[in-house]
Amino acid sequence: MYLGKAEKIIATIEARMTSSRLPGKVLLPLAASPALQRIVERIRRSRYVDDVVVATTVNVEDGPIEDLCVKIGCRYHRGSEEDVLQRVLDAAHESKADLIVEITGDCPLIDHRHIDHLIELYYAGDHDYVSNAIERSFPDGFDVQVFPTRVLEVVDKLTDNPIDRVHVSYYIYTHPERFKLVNWRAEGEMLWPGLGLILDEQDDYELLKIIYEKLMSINEDFSAEDVVSLLRKNPKYLEINAHVRRKTASEG
Repeated sequence: MYLGKAEKIIATIEARMTSSRLPGKVLLPLAASPALQRIVERIRRSRYVDDVVVATTVNVEDGPIEDLCVKIGCRYHRGSEEDVLQRVLDAAHESKADLIVEITGDCPLIDHRHIDHLIELYYAGDHDYVSNAIERSFPDGFDVQVFPTRVLEVVDKLTDNPIDRVHVSYYIYTHPERFKLVNWRAEGEMLWPGLGLILDEQDDYELLKIIYEKLMSINEDFSAEDVVSLLRKNPKYLEINAHVRRKTASEG
């Protein structure tokens, strides 16, 4: 599909080493490569994303993230740990981005096909924000958010609320009266909102390792549908992280 747009599209990945529940999780190996590298590789397969930028912090603990970015030839930006909105906005400005695809560093199964579909949805109408997670229908871990830099610039001026600054796009999707929102809802086998595929705790990592080991040997470019199919056929895997409680955005 030709989008007919001359705008620059970047994907930002928010990543840091000081996770409270699983420190250093973004560099844990999945099929012999760091989780963050896997995310970058999967995003780079997008037909529309022009560049990938890892948005990490200025903290000394996040030096290894910068080192990895240099090693794999990925752009990075280092900014505030607490003000993630400013960090992502500055990364977008440095890259001269018109459109931001927001990804978090705890989603190593992110699918470039989902990214491309949501970018197409964005350009198909007059939208401010397009996502597959405004209303949870896909498994947690496939979240993609697409919005123009100009909208984040507006939000930057509108709010100093800590929850808005930590959760970059929170203000956008909680103010539907101000912004034009579109939610892509999962269907069929993909409709599984209770499935947790996000890297929060050690048991999440154990499940993700199995998924990578099983699917990478078949197809390095495995899809979200391949992941769901694997788990539906092997429900015993679901027991590994079934107990993990997920934080909501309002909990920080």
